Amino acid sequence: MVRALAAGRRQARERALSLLYEAETKGVTPAEVLADLPLEPAPFAAELVAGVGEHQAEVDGWIVRFARDWALDRMPALDRALLRIGVYELVFRPDVPTGAVISEAVEMAQVYSTDDSSRFVNGVLAAIAAEARPGTKPPVVVVEPREPGEPVPFEDEPDQLL
Repeated sequence: MVRALAAGRRQARERALSLLYEAETKGVTPAEVLADLPLEPAPFAAELVAGVGEHQAEVDGWIVRFARDWALDRMPALDRALLRIGVYELVFRPDVPTGAVISEAVEMAQVYSTDDSSRFVNGVLAAIAAEARPGTKPPVVVVEPREPGEPVPFEDEPDQLL
């Protein structure tokens, strides 16, 4: 049961990532993207997208504060979306374990973003977690170097982002 929930949440996070990326590239709000979908996404994906949209100013404030020397608009769009999902979960979803939030974001960064993104996402989210969730210890996420184009091994390898 726990394994099925984790796999479902991973897919929901991937769907949320694609929807937030779509909103940004179209220049519309996350709520507009959700409203225009012919089929509703999984409830957790919809909650992540709606939550990021509703709290975007606060979420972005956390990112700007902890992403030292990085302006929000200079980050790759996928990194912004990953950080927004992670910060939303860390700040507004205390029921989601800190380790799950950070590990999932780092793994998605390895798959979908630049070579340096996983370390960047890990560092920013770990710093935010230390303040947003005092007393919890962020996981140690080992980011192993890989050859360009080499896939990251997953138990549930996604066929596509959507």
